[in-house]
Formats: sequence, C-alpha cells, structure tokens
Amino acid sequence: MNIDYTVVALMFPAIPLIMNVYSTRFHTLSALIRKIHDEYVFEKHTPPEWKDQLNNLNARISVLKYSIMFGAFGFLFNMVTVFALYLEELFVARIIFGSCCLSMMTSIIFFIREIQISTKALRLHISDMDEKFKE
Repeated sequence: MNIDYTVVALMFPAIPLIMNVYSTRFHTLSALIRKIHDEYVFEKHTPPEWKDQLNNLNARISVLKYSIMFGAFGFLFNMVTVFALYLEELFVARIIFGSCCLSMMTSIIFFIREIQISTKALRLHISDMDEKFKE
C-alpha cells in the first residue's frame, strides 16, 4: 500500500469525533457517580442493588479509561505518521499508521464493551420495577 498525506488525513475527522463521544460518556458517567455518591452520603439512601451498581460503575470507569487511552494513542500515532511522511520515512510511516489503526480498533472494541456494561446497568436499574410488575 502506498501511504501519503491523504491516507493519514482520513483519520483526522474520525478521531476528534470519537474522542468527543468518549468525553460525553465520561462526563455522563461522572455525573451519575456524583449523584449516587451524594444520595449515599447526604441522604443515607442505599438502593437494594447498590453493590451491583458500584461493581458496574467501576467496570465502566475502567473500560472507558482504556477506550479514551487507545483513542489518544491513535491520535498520537496519526500525528507521528504525518511527521514520518514529512521526513520521507515511508516504511516508518506505514508501521506507525498501522499502529494508529490498531489503536483505534482497540479503542472501539473497548467502547463496545462499555456499551454492553451500560446496558446491563440500565437493566439492573429497572430490575426493581420488573419485580413489582411480576407480582
């Protein structure tokens, strides 16, 4: 494959968009954690599924951290690819661009996992309503 600036430029719109999505998820998750923390500390409110929610939130934090980290590595590798092309190091640019693509794919895989965990959290959240309707 022949690599030049146009190939590398394909990643530039995608990376900021995906990082924006990750940031939004992170801010939403942090707001949820703060809300649950305030309910526990100030109102002494502990829902029955509290322990499961904490485990779920910890898992989401970890997975989202890796999503953001690999997305950032992808952005960094993309910039280094541009620099390698500037220095006319085509072989190095190919390897680094491959690393960029692998980082972005890994980031997306972690994000898919975070979506699965989030879905489980939503099911856990409505589980008490499910039990009431079954009675």
